[in-house]
Amino acid sequence: MTANWAAFAAAEPDLARTAEERFGAFTHHVLATLRKDGSPRTTGLEVRFLNGELWLGMMPDSLKALDLRRDPRFALQANPGEGQSMGGGDVRISGRAIEVEDPAQKAAYGEEVEPPEPFHLFRTELTEVVRTYVEDDKYLVVQVWQPGRPVRTIKRT
Repeated sequence: MTANWAAFAAAEPDLARTAEERFGAFTHHVLATLRKDGSPRTTGLEVRFLNGELWLGMMPDSLKALDLRRDPRFALQANPGEGQSMGGGDVRISGRAIEVEDPAQKAAYGEEVEPPEPFHLFRTELTEVVRTYVEDDKYLVVQVWQPGRPVRTIKRT
């Protein structure tokens, strides 16, 4: 089961807002894709939350784009920032990336974001969103959302 960003935000608005804030705090994040041989590849990436979707834009024929064309599964890690604070916690998103082929949809995205042309554009279908943070300098808190389920919260000391 998957959900787009709008469905996630409707189901869990507070967690979605926190995730968007974490990704909005920095420009570059880390995307994990799968290489031809199945081993992981991590690369830097800019993301956009726009019109109810989480978008991944990439340079033409970049290895990450070719990876996603072959196997759409991805994991996306928010940039943790400098030092040890990780303000707002750590946010990870997993799912599938679907390449946008429709010229009108790509043009609308391009007008809004103004990426270098040409570019690959992927919209995402989420399978999991995870936020990890420290509460009261005592607890490690992990919030896990999956489509069709409420957020599970796990606290550890």
